[in-house]
Amino acid sequence: MDDMVVVRKQGLYCVPGDFYIDPWQPVARAVITHAHADHARVGHASYLAATPGAGILRARLGQEIALDTLDYGQGVTHNGVRLSLHPAGHVLGSAQLRMEHQGRVWVASGDYKLEVDGTCTPFEPVRCDAFITESTFGMPIYRWQPQAEVFEEINRWWRANAGAGRASVLFCYSFGKAQRILHGIDADIGPIVCHGAVEPLNRLYRQAGVALPPTLSVAQATELGAQAGRRGAAAFAGALVLAPPSTAGSTWIRRFGDYSDAFASGWMRLRGTRRRRGVDRGFVLSDHADWPALQEAIAATGAPRVIVTHGQVAPMVRWLRQNGLDAGAFNTEYGDEDDAVPEGAHA
Repeated sequence: MDDMVVVRKQGLYCVPGDFYIDPWQPVARAVITHAHADHARVGHASYLAATPGAGILRARLGQEIALDTLDYGQGVTHNGVRLSLHPAGHVLGSAQLRMEHQGRVWVASGDYKLEVDGTCTPFEPVRCDAFITESTFGMPIYRWQPQAEVFEEINRWWRANAGAGRASVLFCYSFGKAQRILHGIDADIGPIVCHGAVEPLNRLYRQAGVALPPTLSVAQATELGAQAGRRGAAAFAGALVLAPPSTAGSTWIRRFGDYSDAFASGWMRLRGTRRRRGVDRGFVLSDHADWPALQEAIAATGAPRVIVTHGQVAPMVRWLRQNGLDAGAFNTEYGDEDDAVPEGAHA
């Protein structure tokens, strides 16, 4: 029997449904699993996504995009294929796509994580015949400590810097990671300042009902500092500053004076990554499933066939085959999220 989903030059294509899943080239019909730039791109004639992610998609791709949404679990039939979107637990609005056609069920996961973080609907396994999975951290070395421990490490670092009168600059992805950090840290330590790429997304998270502490823009923090007689870098003493990695070494970052910096990412699990980044601290915090969670998620689907799309593809396929599954790979253009806004998109 022919595969329900194949790879074309535009992206992953559902053959009977005649639509694409997170395509990387412009298409007529695109189903989007989440709004990170490697999965949601400009130029498609029509978009379908989960309802909680609508605001983020419009903010990143333009308010005028032709976007239809589905609540989690809500079904719709297109060209004989029954579609529904189910929580992926990755970021706000992230979803897995379930496709049912002639008695067969395929699921495309997008990106996902299993640890519940309070900023998005938790991952829900979906039973299927074939599961298309990511494998960003698909090697045994990638095992995350509980997020509460990571947040306490961040708190201790921030608290020590605040006591020394320094700003704490924490580099993190603007969408998803920044809001997860805001939700998890102790906001009583000091003021929180967010880069201009982060603050608009904070507002969208708050509008979606996610509890985030008060945050300031650089301009607001500067004004408050001036009112208190603290000018220049002194205005940010004791503050936690959340900024995208692209700001490292920029003129924007220099305003914080004698600051301490850190980077929050799953890649901090690798020895040497912090050194290459040139930061004082590295916090291992990822919005992707680690090695044990990937195994758990795949097993929960009950799928005899698994297709790996991106990340550590070869080790994951090898492990799956060793465990008796029919495993293969799709060659895609997905990767680790970055904070670059796609060409033609709206900041």
